[in-house]
Amino acid sequence: MNIVWTEYMQYRTGLRGFDRAKLEDILRYSTERYWDTQTQRAVVVGRHDNVLVLMPYETEAGVMTPITVHATTRQQIRFRLRIGRFRHE
Repeated sequence: MNIVWTEYMQYRTGLRGFDRAKLEDILRYSTERYWDTQTQRAVVVGRHDNVLVLMPYETEAGVMTPITVHATTRQQIRFRLRIGRFRHE
């Protein structure tokens, strides 16, 4: 699957100090994936060094496009699962 990095995503990763290669590995290989019922997007979670990150993304015709990246916590993920915002994919 090809990954397309938008200008906005490149800007956000640079602003937040994330390494794009590590984020790409998370997108490709992380098994922790959810469906965000509020935004109607797929979400992947993984570790970027010592930081847990969450990346919403879209897929279409073999192309994966990450939307943004956020640092998160297990507590936030559990809460979103409990209230029904996230569903396991």
